[in-house]
Amino acid sequence: MLSNIESQIQNPQLGEYECLANLNLYDSPECTSLATQAAVGRHLQVTSNQQDSAVEVYLCEDDYPGWLAREDLSLLKSATVLYQAKSFSESEIKKLLPEVIAFTHKAMQQSNYYLWGGTVGPNYDCSGLMQAAFVSVGIWLPRDAYQQEAFTQAINIDELTTGDLVFFGTPQKATHVGLYLGDGHYIHSSGKAQGRNGIGIDILSEQGDVVSRSYYQQLRGAGRVVESYQPRG
Repeated sequence: MLSNIESQIQNPQLGEYECLANLNLYDSPECTSLATQAAVGRHLQVTSNQQDSAVEVYLCEDDYPGWLAREDLSLLKSATVLYQAKSFSESEIKKLLPEVIAFTHKAMQQSNYYLWGGTVGPNYDCSGLMQAAFVSVGIWLPRDAYQQEAFTQAINIDELTTGDLVFFGTPQKATHVGLYLGDGHYIHSSGKAQGRNGIGIDILSEQGDVVSRSYYQQLRGAGRVVESYQPRG
C-alpha cells in the first residue's frame, strides 16, 4: 500500500502547493538544465502536463513555468491559504529601495558565483538577483531580464536614480539587468564569459574596465519599478 508521500509522487493532484524547501525547476522534463528556483515558502501550481520523470508547474508569484522532478514532489504541501498578491504604490516602493540595495550588497559580500537560473542565494543569475532583492521587501518582479524590462516604467538613461534597473542586450531583446546605485554605478550578477562570475559593481561608461566597457556597449535602456507584479491567474 502506498504511503501518502509515495502516492503524491506517483499521482500528484492538480492544484496549489507550498514549497517546504528550496527547489530547482528545469526547462524540460529531462531535468538537466535549470530554469529557475523556488525558495521555501513559495507557491506553485501543478499542471496536468505530467511525464514519467517530472511534472510541469508554474510559480504563482510570477507565473513562471518549469518542470519539477518527481522526487521533489515530496517537498511540497497543499496550500491551505492560496497565494494573494500584495499591491504597492510607487511611493511605498521608493521608500523600500534602500533595503533592496542593501540586499544586493549583502549578497555580494557572500561567496558566490553566477548560476544560470539562480534565484536562491548565494548564487544568482542577473534577473534572479533583481527578483530576489525586490522580493526581500515583498515586491515581486517578473523572472527574466526581458520580462523585467517590459514590466518597469521606461525611463531615459539621464533620468536614472538609485534603485532603477538598467538593461543590456541586443537591439532585439534585453538579456541582462543590473540595479543602479547612483554616480554611474550599478550592481549585477554577471557570468564567466564577459563578466565577473558572480555579483559585482560596474560603471556605465566607456571609461571603465573591460567588463564595464563590454556591458556599456550593450546598454539598451533603463526602467523604474512602480508596482509589484500581479499574477495573471
